[in-house]
Amino acid sequence: MYCLLFPGQGVQRRGMGSGLLEKFGSLTARADEVLGYSIADLCLRDPRGQLRETEFAQPAIFFVNALHGIERTALRRYGYFAGHSLGEYNALVAAGCLDLLDALALVRDRARAMATVRGGGMAAVVGLDTEVVADALGLAGLPGVEVANRNSDQQTVIAGDREQLRLAASVLKLAGARAVTMLNVSGPFHSSLMAPAVRAFEPVVSGYRFAEPTDVVMSTVTAAPFVWQKAVDLLCRQIDHPVEWVRTVQALRAAGVTEFDEVNGATLTTLLRGIH
Repeated sequence: MYCLLFPGQGVQRRGMGSGLLEKFGSLTARADEVLGYSIADLCLRDPRGQLRETEFAQPAIFFVNALHGIERTALRRYGYFAGHSLGEYNALVAAGCLDLLDALALVRDRARAMATVRGGGMAAVVGLDTEVVADALGLAGLPGVEVANRNSDQQTVIAGDREQLRLAASVLKLAGARAVTMLNVSGPFHSSLMAPAVRAFEPVVSGYRFAEPTDVVMSTVTAAPFVWQKAVDLLCRQIDHPVEWVRTVQALRAAGVTEFDEVNGATLTTLLRGIH
């Protein structure tokens, strides 16, 4: 059984989508209408350096992922789809749960809401099990730092107050972490500090219609099949809850997935090697 994976924020780079944006010119033009700017100019040239900004990076990644997804699903039948954070919107589109342009509008508004939460950050911790990371943070008395992404058996992303993140880095290195690296993001994504973004996004996502998916989308909030009737709740919780990537991959394997393909790079495929 095959599963197609879609990455999230962090894979953006100038030049992404080259060839695809031109090939799907009509769809790209419609995307420009949704966004109010040229998605091709942003992705291919990025003249104002906006791919570094959440508000622009998320729609750009989503749309390029989506075009890759159209090509991949034309070549192979996938029984399962999954996406890391933002990439889950691509998975929902690929499975027929959400219209592509509706999803782009949702991602646009999600990005705007998430970009308003500042004053925090994220850091990648390598070399420790997630439970060890969580225990070390608890013992150090750092309530302003939370586990945000459980990416692999030995890679965890933490999020929270920037000053406490610096203290957490020292604590985790003493606990045995090989590296603790601050990430170039605008806020403490997938932590409780994102609650204001959830409040802003909920009335927006509530206005959209979701359909029953034709194939299984594995939710990275619950690590279980995405329940389309609960789409509003799941997509809101996705913003201020951890990305359960390890459990999601384990659930896919338990369901019979033996082969994983990935669009727009190999970020998630690399993480698979560290999940047992």
